[in-house]
Amino acid sequence: MKFLSLILAAGAAALSFVNPARAADLELWRLDCGRIEVRDLSFFSDSFAYGGKSRSLTDSCYLIRHETQFMLWDTGLPAGLIGAKLDPKATLAPTLAADIPSQLARIGVKPEQVALIGISHNHFDHVGQAAAFPGARLLIGKADFDALKTSPPPFGVEPALLSPWLEGKSKAEPVIGDYDVFGDGSVTMLKMPGHTPGEMSLLVRLPKTGPVLLSGDVVHFHEQLARHGVPPFNSDRGESLASMDRLSAIAKELNARLIVQHDETHIGKLPAFPKSAR
Repeated sequence: MKFLSLILAAGAAALSFVNPARAADLELWRLDCGRIEVRDLSFFSDSFAYGGKSRSLTDSCYLIRHETQFMLWDTGLPAGLIGAKLDPKATLAPTLAADIPSQLARIGVKPEQVALIGISHNHFDHVGQAAAFPGARLLIGKADFDALKTSPPPFGVEPALLSPWLEGKSKAEPVIGDYDVFGDGSVTMLKMPGHTPGEMSLLVRLPKTGPVLLSGDVVHFHEQLARHGVPPFNSDRGESLASMDRLSAIAKELNARLIVQHDETHIGKLPAFPKSAR
């Protein structure tokens, strides 16, 4: 009987994932959280692709309103990079035009109203401004949260950017597997390891726009999906390829609007701030 109960519970959870019982009042804003000039795009390929090419990568993050609660998905580059001049000799040159709180002020949202911060992974360009929202509960893949405590930290990780949660001053909730954020199937963190061990994507089921799938860094630009391109600094090549396949399959099955967060040709699928998608 106990086994049967577990099967029924699992079935109910799956049904909730596929078909929310009630359409939540959702709204999604795309925020500008920086830009990274890549002088040598082969930095993102372990198979010698993109040689001699350069590209400007966006650093987008997102505000989600679920009924009366606000959630941030990723927090972009650190605010210290506002107005940073681009180093013409650097392989990666980041800069930031405006911080998140100043953008939220344009739509009347105060930092203390942000109840949740969902993090795709622990790299500095995705957690850079998290500390501006110390009252928020942090949702992050457990493997990535654990990696913040290692010495030395992994490539691209700056633990100080998440110090309020690492020091226990703010509440962190490490996530294992897929996670239904609000318990109604409307916003779901999806396990997508490979770029980092705890990498996540986010599925947002907007009532009017339809499903929106935010990639995290499963890929950095859309060509990587077609070519199965894996950066050499990813934590696991096999998991990277499996997560690319899962991301593409979910987008196809749900007819979701896939947004590759670092790809300027993709983020334009959503309205420019301060407009929102519903």
